[in-house]
Amino acid sequence: MSKLVSASTRRGEDRRGSDRGGAGDSGSGADAQEGAVGQFITFYLDGQIFALPVTEVLEIHVPERIYGVPLAPPDVAGVINLRGRIVTVIDMRHRLQMPTREGTLRQLTCVTVRHLDEMYGLLVDKLGDVLEVRERRIEPVSTTVNRVWRQFAAGIVPLDKELLIVLRTDSLLRFGKGG
Repeated sequence: MSKLVSASTRRGEDRRGSDRGGAGDSGSGADAQEGAVGQFITFYLDGQIFALPVTEVLEIHVPERIYGVPLAPPDVAGVINLRGRIVTVIDMRHRLQMPTREGTLRQLTCVTVRHLDEMYGLLVDKLGDVLEVRERRIEPVSTTVNRVWRQFAAGIVPLDKELLIVLRTDSLLRFGKGG
C-alpha cells in the first residue's frame, strides 16, 4: 500500500513562500495588478529545488515497491501498481543527469502526473512545499543553468537562498530523439 498525500492536502500546509524570498502572496491590494499567481509543488534532487505546476500533479505517494522493466530506457526506474493502474516511474535524477543515489529507491517520493493519457510517477529525493509564485517572478532560463536542465525548464525563480527551477512536464516525458 502507498502512503498518499494529495495536492489539496499539500495546499493546506502551504507556507505561501514566507521564507522563500517573497515568492508568495504578500496580501497587499497592489498584488492583484502584479500578474497571475500560480501554485507549484516543489521537490528536491541532490539538494537542488525544482517545481511543477500544481495543476499537473495528480497525487504524491511513497511507492511500496517499484518493479523493474527489462530493456526499459535508463530513465525508467520501473513500474508501480497504483490502485490497479500500471504507472511508469521515472528516476528524475537520471533524467536530469544528476549523480546517482546512494543505496536503494525505497522511501523516495513519487509525484504522479498525467501526460498523453498515461500516468507517470516522477521519483524525487524529497518533497518540498506548495509555493504561490506570481507570473512576473518567473524568469527565462539562463544559459548558465545546466544544459540538460534547460531543455526541461519552463523558467527559474530566484528565492532567498536557492534558485527554483520550474520544469515542463511535456518535455520531461518526451522520450526518443532530443528527449
